[in-house]
Amino acid sequence: MKAIVCEKYGRPERVLHLSDIEKPVPAEGQVLLKVHAASVNISDYYGLTGFSRIFGGGLLRPKNPRVGGDVAGSVEAVGTGVERFRQGDEVYGTCNGSFAEYAVAREARLALKPAKISFDEAAATPIAGLCSPMPA
Repeated sequence: MKAIVCEKYGRPERVLHLSDIEKPVPAEGQVLLKVHAASVNISDYYGLTGFSRIFGGGLLRPKNPRVGGDVAGSVEAVGTGVERFRQGDEVYGTCNGSFAEYAVAREARLALKPAKISFDEAAATPIAGLCSPMPA
C-alpha cells in the first residue's frame, strides 16, 4: 500500500516521501481503516521536526516512520475484542499513520461518523479541530 513516511527529522518538504509499505493488520482492540480523509495539525509538525523526541518519539530518528494522526474512513476489519464497530462502518478519530491508504486505530480512539458530515469534515475534527488561532 502507499503511505507518506518520515524516516528522519527535518522540514516537511525535505523529509516526507511516498513509499510502498505493508498494509497494517489490526491487533487486539484495534480497527483497520480504509482511509478516506486525513488532516494535518501541529502535532504532525512536531513529530517531523523532532520536537517529539522529548516525549519518546525517537532520539535520532522517528521510532515509527508513519505520519498523520487525524483520520476518517471506513472499517475494513476489526481485531479481536472490538465490539463497537463492524466492517463497513464509517468512523473518524485518531491513529498513527493516517497519511496512508490504510491505518489501524484503537477502538477507543474512534467514533461513528455522523451521516450529515463528509469524511473531510470528520477528519478535521479530532486534533485539528481543537487547535484554534490566537485571539486578536
